[in-house]
Amino acid sequence: MIRKLYYYLLSPLLVACLLSGPTRPSDSDYQQGMKALGANDYVTALRYLELAVTGDPENLRYTSEYRQAVIKSKDFDRALSFFEKLSAARPQSANVHLNYGFAYVDKIPVAGSITQVILANKALTEFSKAVELQPNWIGYYTRGMSYLFWPKIFSRAPMGVADLEKAMKIQTGEPRKSYHVKTYIALGDGYWKIDQLEKARTIWQEGLKRFPDNQPLKTRVGQTGKELQATIEANLDPNKRVDTDLKELWASSQN
Repeated sequence: MIRKLYYYLLSPLLVACLLSGPTRPSDSDYQQGMKALGANDYVTALRYLELAVTGDPENLRYTSEYRQAVIKSKDFDRALSFFEKLSAARPQSANVHLNYGFAYVDKIPVAGSITQVILANKALTEFSKAVELQPNWIGYYTRGMSYLFWPKIFSRAPMGVADLEKAMKIQTGEPRKSYHVKTYIALGDGYWKIDQLEKARTIWQEGLKRFPDNQPLKTRVGQTGKELQATIEANLDPNKRVDTDLKELWASSQN
């Protein structure tokens, strides 16, 4: 009886240990998962990709590709359950909290209006944890964008602008990356949403100087009035799937 009780007391710790350290060759699991995904075998793909993420939760490629596989399989609750357990085992991992937040965002388009608000709020909670642990570009950009999706009545757009300004400050001190254009688009949209149109145009124009071929920036600079309003509102429509693929980030980190 004592030995049995001792076993049950240890079990949660054993689970945490298994989740907190590499237990399998993560890249091998990742390759197996992607191979199964290519064959549309979602059950096998998600199982192997979860093993890869568990073995190396800081790997942006593993976490991003896992969530994209979840989107294809539409098994959103599975991803939420997975990241809930992983974040409990890895509470100090900014990357885990970031992707846990994205998992909530990934589910929003298939949820009802009330549930969308709940999911968005939970996503913000995870994004905030990620920012607190590691205040980097992706954290500030992601949380900033999330704030912009909320209706004006919630008064979260100013917080979004503040986060995006921090993301902009970080990227100005780094070599130019293709994903940096996202900040110019989002920050301009944020200023537009708080009724600072001239500031918004300045941001978009600055972005266009650095990324002259970017169509979303060209569109915003060339539009006014209701046409511009329609463009921004369409971009911030919660019923439209947000691109949460982190491919540009993990690809750039390998260069």
